[in-house]
Amino acid sequence: MAIKTGGGFLNEINVTPFVDVMLVLLIIFMVTAPLMTQGVEVDLPTTRTVKNLPQDSEHLVLSIKKSGELFLDEYEVGLGELEDHLKRLVSKQKKQLFMRADKEVPYGTVVQVMGEIKASGIDRLGIVAEQTKNENTK
Repeated sequence: MAIKTGGGFLNEINVTPFVDVMLVLLIIFMVTAPLMTQGVEVDLPTTRTVKNLPQDSEHLVLSIKKSGELFLDEYEVGLGELEDHLKRLVSKQKKQLFMRADKEVPYGTVVQVMGEIKASGIDRLGIVAEQTKNENTK
C-alpha cells in the first residue's frame, strides 16, 4: 500500500467503484438474458409427447404466424428469400433448424415452407409443439 508522504499523490488506482459497477451490470444481464430468448409469439398446436426446445445457440427457430408471416428467430423473412437465408445461416454454419407454426396456419403454407427448407439442403427439421394437459388427473 502506498503512503501519502509530504504532499505527494497516491499512485494506485482504486478499483472498488469499477468492481461495483461490473457486478451490477452482471446482475442486470443475468436477469434480462432469459427474457431476450422469447422470439415470436405463436399459438402452438398440442400433442401428448413433447421434448423441450434446446436452449443452446446452435439452433435457429423458424416461426410461422397465423397471418403467414415467417420469422427466423425474431427477424422477419419473406418466403422467396427463405432458401437463401437458410443456406447461409443453417447449412453453412451446421446449425439445427426448428419450426414453430401457429395451429391455425393452413396446411398448404406449412408444406410450402417445408419445401423451401428441403430446397435449401436441410434434411433434419425439428417441429415444436406444446404438451397436452392431461385431463384424466384428479
